[in-house]
Amino acid sequence: MLTLPLDSLYNHSVSATTLTGEAADRLAIRKLVDAWAHCADRRHAEQQASLFTPNGVVNVYDADPATHKPTSTMRGRHEIVTALSVLNKYSGSFHFNGQSDVVIHSDDAIGESYCMAHQLWEENGQRKLQTLAIRYYDRFVREGDTWFFKERNLIIDWTDTRPSAA
Repeated sequence: MLTLPLDSLYNHSVSATTLTGEAADRLAIRKLVDAWAHCADRRHAEQQASLFTPNGVVNVYDADPATHKPTSTMRGRHEIVTALSVLNKYSGSFHFNGQSDVVIHSDDAIGESYCMAHQLWEENGQRKLQTLAIRYYDRFVREGDTWFFKERNLIIDWTDTRPSAA
């Protein structure tokens, strides 16, 4: 039986694969995107923030960034860790990553990815479920053989909150 540490699932280094060139870069970037969701669902804020460059930025939008300003901005890993504490309100969450695309130019890349996030919590004795349709516009940078988020624009296209049966 093959035994690998779970950490190897989200290794966003091009050396974590036998692929080379653009294929290795694309896989490493996808693993980076998936690691963000995994860390969010497991409440690993420090690990989630480490997916960014030291001065990485997260901008949150409640609508299209072409027509709206960010509702919040976090700069640097410390601010990102602090902001991620909002996830502790939820008794459970599940991020389901969908389609994505990326354009790579040397050590820089841009990408867009889709995500459906589900969050459970209790309020006034009632369990609630919030579903969010999210898009991310990302700027990535490769440092050495590892890809990082340089900027992550989290765009909430819509939400639905309702009572949830236990």
